[in-house]
Amino acid sequence: AQMFGLHWDTVRLLERRALQAALSDLPKAQPRRLVMDEFALFKGHRYASVVLDADTRRVLWIGEGRSRAAVRPFFEELGPEGCARIEAVAMDMNTAFDLEVRQHCPNARVVYDLFHVVAKYGREVIDRVRVDEANRLRHDKPARQVIKQARWLLLRNPQNLKTPEQQVRLEDLLAANHALMKVYLMKTELKTLWTPSTAWGWRSAWKQWLRHAHESEIPALIQFAKRLKSYWRGIVSRVRWPMHTGQLEGI
Repeated sequence: AQMFGLHWDTVRLLERRALQAALSDLPKAQPRRLVMDEFALFKGHRYASVVLDADTRRVLWIGEGRSRAAVRPFFEELGPEGCARIEAVAMDMNTAFDLEVRQHCPNARVVYDLFHVVAKYGREVIDRVRVDEANRLRHDKPARQVIKQARWLLLRNPQNLKTPEQQVRLEDLLAANHALMKVYLMKTELKTLWTPSTAWGWRSAWKQWLRHAHESEIPALIQFAKRLKSYWRGIVSRVRWPMHTGQLEGI
């Protein structure tokens, strides 16, 4: 705008026309596998949603909001024939996305992304147990301080620890606290639910994970397992459709 002495609104209008002209030459998308995710706008509490063709990595649609009403225009634009063509959709455990896919795409299987589930487990189970254990040890100040400062160690993947000293600190912490050891190991087992080669193998691992969770006597873990049970179809779909929302990174 400064270079050509134009008003900013004029530049935006010209840019929009140029984009419309460029997009009009693109062939009509006929996706079969989709990736859906949400992202924050301007680091605030406003969100937008994005839909990607998993096979061509082409962004098909972006809209403000993350509710059912917010993403519904995409499926309406895709139309009944296009929706019927969809075979699988990768997403996090966003109920709004899930319900819209089930309503509009009768042949699609929802595939839940491992990263989002593990991140949710970290927040709702590992960090909750860490806080509970710190409170339990409030009269043992040295032990309490160690646990309070261990959030980063517990939530990071072991392979991402930067030094041998950090690995030793983590091992010592887990060896000294049974509850933290249990939920940490259960996170590792949770990840294996996304790697079986057959549905039968997944079913066996799933039942074992749920049993271990309920036998743990750790309230946060038991509650998480109960909620996760309602999402089992989206987890087992990973066996046939090895998809994830990581495809959106860098786009």
